[in-house]
Amino acid sequence: MGSPSKPGLSSVSKKFLLFPSALVCLTLLFSGALFAQSDEWKRLNQEAVSLYQQGEYKRAALAAQNALEIAERELGPNHPVVGVSLSNRALLYRSLGQYAEAELLYKRALAIVETALGPNHADVGTIIGSLAELYRDQGRYAQAEALYKRSVAIKEKALGPHHPSVATSLNNLALLYKATGQYAQAEPLYKRALAIWEKALGPEHPDVAQGLNNLAALYYSRGDYARAEPLHKRALAIREKLLGPHHPSVAQSLNELALLYATQNHYTWAEPLYRRSLAIREKIFGPDHPEVATTLNNLAALYYSQRQYGQAEPLYKRALTIWEKTLGPEHPKVATSVSNMAELYRVQGQYAEAEPLYKRALSILEKTVGPDHSDVATALENYAKLLRAMDRETEAIEMEAQARAIRAKRVN
Repeated sequence: MGSPSKPGLSSVSKKFLLFPSALVCLTLLFSGALFAQSDEWKRLNQEAVSLYQQGEYKRAALAAQNALEIAERELGPNHPVVGVSLSNRALLYRSLGQYAEAELLYKRALAIVETALGPNHADVGTIIGSLAELYRDQGRYAQAEALYKRSVAIKEKALGPHHPSVATSLNNLALLYKATGQYAQAEPLYKRALAIWEKALGPEHPDVAQGLNNLAALYYSRGDYARAEPLHKRALAIREKLLGPHHPSVAQSLNELALLYATQNHYTWAEPLYRRSLAIREKIFGPDHPEVATTLNNLAALYYSQRQYGQAEPLYKRALTIWEKTLGPEHPKVATSVSNMAELYRVQGQYAEAEPLYKRALSILEKTVGPDHSDVATALENYAKLLRAMDRETEAIEMEAQARAIRAKRVN
């Protein structure tokens, strides 16, 4: 048997980098100067933040909805507090993969805040950036790019070009370029964001560590592992020094460094890092948190790469169970997990078990991110490998043609 192919959607860490940005957005909006209203309103918002951090997105969304209803009742439907509350609720819908609902809330929030505060207010730039992140999740890259650029322009005008919030918008635009393979456009934006954070916040600030991680991830995507490794190590050192060895951000850095080593087949280096990341996340968040599932998935991929299928399977299954429980059965991360299970069964010749999983992953992605997303193309290519193994050549050719057609398009 030849060396096994990597599961096509296994690197959840690519999207994991979005979560710190989203969490910061949520907590900043909740703690901003706009909020000095009702004690019950503030309590509900704090509850939503806490639940979000615990991975309890559905319960967090309910708390945010209750806070929104209080704000609408006490302040009227067009108050900027209502707009920010809508944006926070939209973030929770986005976390659950409910993109259509999130988009409507973001657009309503933007209209309210823009009318109340003016089109060039920094908070308008923040909400525009959040809507751009939603479009990026869906593969609507041209729309996302335009919004990210508008967010940067608004914040530069409102706050000045060297403000940390401007760095956040630059970093998010760079994430978009990285996601679309435009590495030459992404790199200077990452570096500019990092320079702003280092100057404004100091060289050992948590935001600097996140910027280092993101720049390292860019080099990783280009296969430039030698440049990625010292950045990941510096980010890890900053976080351990500032936050202690058992902080969730340390777990993220461990996970990213482990992924870098695993990709280079340094399995004996990667495994203890994944194990340490997993222990931190389980202790802080509990055994059923989405970030626990991320590390389980990546540890399973490590065993898969070494053909240790018996060790990989229970980890993949546990990750799938967590994501289904916390995010719902039709979230893109569930599609990732289902696809990985299918790949595991395919390489072991368990074709009857693999096929319904490939079908399910494809169905979820077509519904959630749309039929023209690059992840759909990957799912089609993976399914085609199974069909070829089953001597269903005509069907495999058709799926590969669909995948090529998707990749030939510029998704809007």
